[in-house]
Amino acid sequence: MAAVDFGRVLTAMVTPFNPDLSVNFAQARKLGKYLVENGSDGLVVCGTTGESPTLDKEEKIALFKAIVEEVGGQATVVAGTGSYDTAKSIALTKEAEKVGCDGVMLVAPYYNKPSQEGLYRHFRAVAESTSLPVILYNIPGRTGINVLPATAARLAADVPNMAAIKEAAGNIDQVSELCRLLPEDFAIYSGDDSMTLPMLSLGAKGIISVAAHVAGKQIQEMIDAFTSGNTTLAANLHKQLYPLFKGLFITTNPVPVKAALNLKGFAVGGVRLPLVDATSGEIESVKGVMKSLELL
Repeated sequence: MAAVDFGRVLTAMVTPFNPDLSVNFAQARKLGKYLVENGSDGLVVCGTTGESPTLDKEEKIALFKAIVEEVGGQATVVAGTGSYDTAKSIALTKEAEKVGCDGVMLVAPYYNKPSQEGLYRHFRAVAESTSLPVILYNIPGRTGINVLPATAARLAADVPNMAAIKEAAGNIDQVSELCRLLPEDFAIYSGDDSMTLPMLSLGAKGIISVAAHVAGKQIQEMIDAFTSGNTTLAANLHKQLYPLFKGLFITTNPVPVKAALNLKGFAVGGVRLPLVDATSGEIESVKGVMKSLELL
C-alpha cells in the first residue's frame, strides 16, 4: 500500500450526549465540522476519548456514518474499531469500510493481556479483513499491555495496509526505537499532547490529540513551526500550551475536555458510567487554564 497521509493533527473526537445520555448525532456533526475548520486534518471517531467502551455497535456505526457525511472529503475520518475481541473488531472494521471511513484505529486488546505473538495475530487478522489503512494504538496505561516496537515493526513489514501507530506509552526511549525500526513511510503519531514536540524531534508525523478540541489551530502552528525549522517558536508554543495539555487530564479523559467544550458552548453533555462528570472544582480548573490562553 502506498503511504497514507492522514494529516498532522487528528482530533480524537468526543461523543456528544443528550441529557438522557443518548448519542447527540446533530451535535456530533456540528462538532466534527467545527474541528475540521479549526485545525484538525482528521478525526478519530469512537476512540477512547469518544467513550468507545460504553457505545454499542449500532451507535458506533451511526457515528461513523454521520461524520463521514459531514466532513468526508474535507478531512480524514478514522474509525475506532479495535477492542479486546478480535472477531468483533473485524466485524466493526468491515462496517466502517462500508460507510466510507478513510481508515481504522485498533487499540491493543485490553484486559485479556495477550502476548506479543497474540498482539501480532490480532492486529494482522483485523487488518487483513479490510482494504482500509490501519493505525495501531498503543496505550499500556489503559490496556495493561505494551505493544513493543519489534511487534509494530513486524506488523509494518508483514501487513501491507498497516500504515501508522498512535504511541502513548509515555516512554521516549520506546519512541526512539519505533523511529529506528519502522519504515520511513510508516507514520508515528503522539498519543499524548505534551509529548508531541519531543516526538516530532525524533521523526514523528504529528498528534492524535485531545487538546485540539479547543486549540487545534495553535497545535497546527506549533507543528508547522517545527517542520519549517523554527524550533524556538515551536518550543515557545509548546510551553504556552503545556498547562492546557496537562489541565485536560486532571481527571480521567474525556471528562475534562467535555467540560471544556461545554464551557465553549458546545452541548456535548456529560459522560456515561462508569465515568462521572467533572466536579465544580475541576470545571473551574479547566476554565482557568482556558482563560489564561484566551480560549474562552
